[in-house]
Amino acid sequence: MHLAIGIIAAVVIFGVLVAVHEGGHFMTAKAVGVRVNEFSIGFGPLIWSKQTEKTKYSLRAIPLRWLC
Repeated sequence: MHLAIGIIAAVVIFGVLVAVHEGGHFMTAKAVGVRVNEFSIGFGPLIWSKQTEKTKYSLRAIPLRWLC
């Protein structure tokens, strides 16, 4: 049981770190005027998305890009 909780916690923490890291890329691109068509966390099937005037924000089913 403790091992499962540890694994889940590690995946969540890693996911947050990846999201913050990718958010830095996104904010830098926006700051220097690069057009960002989509900012997505994860890959695979779409779970949630919101389209704004310039950028589509989305959450995908597989949050860990390093698996492939």
